[in-house]
Amino acid sequence: MAIINNMMKIINSDISYLQKGLYPQNLSYWYNKIIKETIEMAPPWLQDKIKVKQDPILLMKFNLDISKRAVRYFMIAVDNNLNEMPSSTKLYFLKVQEMLGNEMDKSLV
Repeated sequence: MAIINNMMKIINSDISYLQKGLYPQNLSYWYNKIIKETIEMAPPWLQDKIKVKQDPILLMKFNLDISKRAVRYFMIAVDNNLNEMPSSTKLYFLKVQEMLGNEMDKSLV
């Protein structure tokens, strides 16, 4: 019985860790951190074209307002932070990168 309780505690801890990675406040924290780093990397003439806004009602929805010329700096900032993120947050931002990449590919066609 003690083994089962111990295993349940471990599973519960793992699930809580994964859940926390997708809380709106955690995503907001990572978006703000990544946007700040993106702005620091980007040339001065692009810095005002890099923004993110969280939807006030749908808290899991973020509007990334970024110039196509600044996307590569955003991608670099995401890559630089992936190792620090919880795994669920990491998967979220990998998906954001994938979607941005697809959008950039469409604009090249």
